[in-house]
Amino acid sequence: MAGSFGADRPPVPARPVPPPPPEALLRAFGPPGAVRTGLQEPPGGRPGRRRTSRGPWWKADARSDPWRDPAAPAGLGGPAVYPSEEVQPGPVVVDARGRRRVRVGDLSVRLSALVLLAVLLVGALGGGVGWWLTRTAGETPLLAPGTRLSEVDPGITREPGSVSDIAARVTPAVVSVEVRLGQAGATGSGVVIEADDGYVVTNNHVVSGADGVEGAEIRVVFDDGSGSAARIVGRDPASDLAVLKVEKPGLVPAALGSSDSVVVGDPVVAIGSPLGLAGTVTSGIVSALDRPVRLSGGGSDTNAVISAVQTDAPINPGNSGGALVDASGAVIGINTAIASLGGTGTGGGSIGLGFAIPIDTVRDISEQLIATGEAVHATLGVNTRSVTDGTRNGALVLNVEPGSAAAGAGIREQDVVIGLEGEPVGSSEELVVAVDAREPGDQVTLEVVRDGASVELQATLGEA
Repeated sequence: MAGSFGADRPPVPARPVPPPPPEALLRAFGPPGAVRTGLQEPPGGRPGRRRTSRGPWWKADARSDPWRDPAAPAGLGGPAVYPSEEVQPGPVVVDARGRRRVRVGDLSVRLSALVLLAVLLVGALGGGVGWWLTRTAGETPLLAPGTRLSEVDPGITREPGSVSDIAARVTPAVVSVEVRLGQAGATGSGVVIEADDGYVVTNNHVVSGADGVEGAEIRVVFDDGSGSAARIVGRDPASDLAVLKVEKPGLVPAALGSSDSVVVGDPVVAIGSPLGLAGTVTSGIVSALDRPVRLSGGGSDTNAVISAVQTDAPINPGNSGGALVDASGAVIGINTAIASLGGTGTGGGSIGLGFAIPIDTVRDISEQLIATGEAVHATLGVNTRSVTDGTRNGALVLNVEPGSAAAGAGIREQDVVIGLEGEPVGSSEELVVAVDAREPGDQVTLEVVRDGASVELQATLGEA
């Protein structure tokens, strides 16, 4: 058979036999003879002392210990054991980083009990001392007759124009208005505008429910707490203003300012009787001017659109008819409405948007009501609603009153009024405000959009 292991493989040559070691090596390193035992004696030496039970190194296991008895037979022992770390006696040990640690397991039971006993003893001693102190400490008297608290004089300076200064000067001119209809009642505010004849201006929606109603009572309560019956001089639902007359001497009139002097950001103070709380003062700023606001009147016959002074001074129900005052103490508006999540009106609560009738309008309407008992307004004679085409806003004419100024000017239904006297008109409220700012008989130019084209029309305003 051919291959590496075939029969034709050449024979392996015989390994040469080494020659025997020299006699000298055999004598020096050879095994001991039959008579000799143990290690060979050093040359020229003498045998050592025989090991006996009295010898210094003799132990009972010497015969089985090859390190003590070289003549012991060879044998295998157990495997070597290497501990993971050096065993250190005692509870305090040093780790690999050289830090000293205490092994709780090595503490003696006696030492542990001693430490626990010491902790308990200290706690018991501290608790006992605290209990003894509370039991032995005497209580101070509950009452101390003749005690006087310390007093300091901070030297507060109330500069002219501060809220406190304005309130001190204007509050005597602001009154509360109480209306009683049988078992029902309502409250509002008012401002004394003429002291000699006792004229007080307020909102129409505050007193309209008592006008001409038998048994209805209107009472004005002044800053000093005194009161007086009041009579309605005149009401104007189109501006939400009314004038009352009281019979009381020594009234303090308010100083009336000017609407033209008011700018956005001016500090203002609102004074009135919100929620029936007379003499309440709140402060803020003028946050906008000429804001067209439609007033619903809250159940009264008020149907007005005013060019309002907007303020963030907190105004609440009951502030209606009260004063909005500037930093000089002059009345710049009569508070009339608040904005709420449900719309604009006299209900709800303050959310930081209140509206006041500008003082120029208040002065004009009040003078008319005091003189004649009624007020006259310019009118165009149209009903409109706000519309937009996405780029321009305007007032869509829904109907035109026959014989009105709009009818005479040729205004038609579906016309969209977008301007008056060169000023843009962006909503039905803006159109009402723009017309009301004129006098009856004034001629105005209207810009309307009709069939997609802009047309200018001339109208002579009527009287309402």
